Amino acid sequence: MDFAWTAEDAAFAKELDDFLKAELPPWWRGMFTSGERGWEYTKEFCQKIAKKGWLTMAWPKEYGGGDASLWKQVIFREAMARAGEPRGSQYMNTNWIGPTIMQFGTEEQKRYHLTRISKGDVLWCQGFSEPNFGSDLASLQTRAAQDGDDYVINGQKIWTSYAERAEFCFLLARTNQDAPKHKGISVFIVPMKTRGVTVRPIMSMAGGDDFNEVFFEDVRVPRSAMLGAKDEGWRVVTAVLNFERIGLARYEAAKWAVDEVIAYAKRSETHGRSLAKDPLLRQRVADVYARYRVARALNYRLASLMSKKGESPGPADASLTRIHNILMTRRAGDLAMEALGLEGRLSEGTADAPLAGMLEYEWRKSISATIAAGTLEIQKDQVATRGLGLPR
Repeated sequence: MDFAWTAEDAAFAKELDDFLKAELPPWWRGMFTSGERGWEYTKEFCQKIAKKGWLTMAWPKEYGGGDASLWKQVIFREAMARAGEPRGSQYMNTNWIGPTIMQFGTEEQKRYHLTRISKGDVLWCQGFSEPNFGSDLASLQTRAAQDGDDYVINGQKIWTSYAERAEFCFLLARTNQDAPKHKGISVFIVPMKTRGVTVRPIMSMAGGDDFNEVFFEDVRVPRSAMLGAKDEGWRVVTAVLNFERIGLARYEAAKWAVDEVIAYAKRSETHGRSLAKDPLLRQRVADVYARYRVARALNYRLASLMSKKGESPGPADASLTRIHNILMTRRAGDLAMEALGLEGRLSEGTADAPLAGMLEYEWRKSISATIAAGTLEIQKDQVATRGLGLPR
């Protein structure tokens, strides 16, 4: 594997970094730590980069993309992660919702939804987890009953990020009650303003207000809202989860946290000497940085496979990569809390919170990341059964 960028890629990386330095306002503290004005700003930001052709640069031109190389998309994702994800929730659109529609959608669905996503003017949410079925996603109970040319949906979803802001929901529902649990599931694209959809916010220990529970009561959608074939939604789900598990450059966001710890250590003292000279801290920093290199290499390996085959990665490859990304992120968060001491527990909005509480928030999010998109245990099970062929 050659880690050297081409001259063209290096020039693009510099252009992107220069743009971010000039574009991001002084008050920007990241996607989840910039308040309501931060959310409004992400919409403006996405439309600006869409006009520059960057938002969906690796997509086909017919769907609003630029036919750019996958490696340029990798460079772009890394820059977004380092900058605190100024795309806001639209990273979902570009990383896995759009590619899944591209793979399974009808021509009408592709033309409408992919064009809007590429323009940066639409927000989505993902209706997967239910109160009693999270990791065991195939056991979901939300139902979609056919009624003529429509489907009537009833059920409840939980931990649905961004539902209060979204225009569409990428929804899983059971369309065949008699089929085995991995069968009889279908995917629907549901407008969130459809009659019968109710959103209620959930406050969690991870902080923020982006989690919600969503209720569907006799929600009627046309047959054209179904994505993919009826009762074969698990194929779609598998593709979505694979795209989701590798879609974010978490390793770069975690490295940002490590770099901030190093900068903090250089300007701080403990027991009369520079914190940067503490041998235990130096060892911890080296450990996390080495894990960052491993996580990045695994992500680049998948990018290399996808660029050559033009296919989505397998479940085992995606899960193995996510395991390393999440564990590295956890170690980076723990390192930050250990280096900052008691001050590190000060959250955003608190006086004297280091870096406006950004590291404290990243630490909390690193914990919830071990559950999102399938728990670490689920990821390990995928590697064992799908990758190594071990018995269940």
